[in-house]
Amino acid sequence: MEHLRSQFPALQRLYKGYPVAYFDAPGGTQVPRAVAEAMNDYLFHHNANTHWAYPTSIESDAIIAAAREAVGDFLNCSPDEVVFGANMTTLTFHLARALGRTWSDGDEVIVTDLDHHANVAPWRALEIDRGVVVHSARLIRETAQIDWEHLRELVSPRTKLIAIGGASNATGTINDLGLAASIAREAGALLFVDAVHLAPHELIDVQRIGCDFLACSSYKFYGPHAGILFARRALLETLPFPKLIPAPDTAPERAETGTQCHEALAGIGATIDFIASIGEGASRRERLASAYAALHEEGLRFSQMLWDGLSPLVKLYGPPPSMPRTPTIAFSIEGRDDEQVVRALAERGLFLSHGDFYALTAVRELGAPMCSVVRAGCACYTTEDDVRRLIEAVSSRA
Repeated sequence: MEHLRSQFPALQRLYKGYPVAYFDAPGGTQVPRAVAEAMNDYLFHHNANTHWAYPTSIESDAIIAAAREAVGDFLNCSPDEVVFGANMTTLTFHLARALGRTWSDGDEVIVTDLDHHANVAPWRALEIDRGVVVHSARLIRETAQIDWEHLRELVSPRTKLIAIGGASNATGTINDLGLAASIAREAGALLFVDAVHLAPHELIDVQRIGCDFLACSSYKFYGPHAGILFARRALLETLPFPKLIPAPDTAPERAETGTQCHEALAGIGATIDFIASIGEGASRRERLASAYAALHEEGLRFSQMLWDGLSPLVKLYGPPPSMPRTPTIAFSIEGRDDEQVVRALAERGLFLSHGDFYALTAVRELGAPMCSVVRAGCACYTTEDDVRRLIEAVSSRA
């Protein structure tokens, strides 16, 4: 842990005399030095646009190709099924627009009340643009899990897509993606997975999931602000993505618009190599699996500590540690405004986030006061001392 933490310059920060404990990981993690160095190296030594015949352009092509290979290992897909973009939200709007061009008035999409709105608004936009009907599966308040029976009831012969979050950024709930894929296949529908909150906590395997699309953002797992979309090659090659006529018409570039943030792509490759460096194995995928296994065990331990330590003190939202979840705990303190709580915790060097986290429907349906809560999320650099400090601060009513 000491060696791992030494790679994050942000962890050296003091605030009000306290070492900062970053519990804001669900909104964006801190960045290891190697990632920033890879981005600097690109900008200082390789900066150019792509597909031209001079050295820095050729080097840029190679760096982007290496980033696709790294993501391929990260998601267990082919590099030519990896699309880059500004962020998950932008990529999802782009994909929705392309899919909408193939759908008709009255075709249906199913989302859930547990979803981040980046996995709701792009499909809702098609209600206006294409006459698509969007249904939302309920969540079960007591467990903060999707009501799967209700989701099944929403399926009809007109269902074209099921869009589901891999994990809730608000409650930490991990959803059963295998079940979602099974329901989608039975309906003859496509499956889109929002894996933004899942990717930092579980090693994703798109082949095992059986999804058609999956999106995530590297800044949630120690990387730069950039979005990643997996799409099955057959769909990448045939969907009518909005694009410029002279732009490449081959997968995956036909799904990418404009010039990418090349330094961020260099950073994505370095980010995945950083995570792999935590583990052991002969291949990058094996090292990633080893790293995630170790981080998962720590996450379970911290989830249990936070749940046990906070449950006598606050109102907790989400599934208990005995159920599938990430180390992300949402809570509210009776009689205290969420922003007020977060400001008080910051005075002790504890940085947490508050609000609805763009999962407004989920927070509202869970019965949180004023539709906003406080959220504590653990990352690879979280320590047992950080967790104890947080529990003690909340115990003293922050």
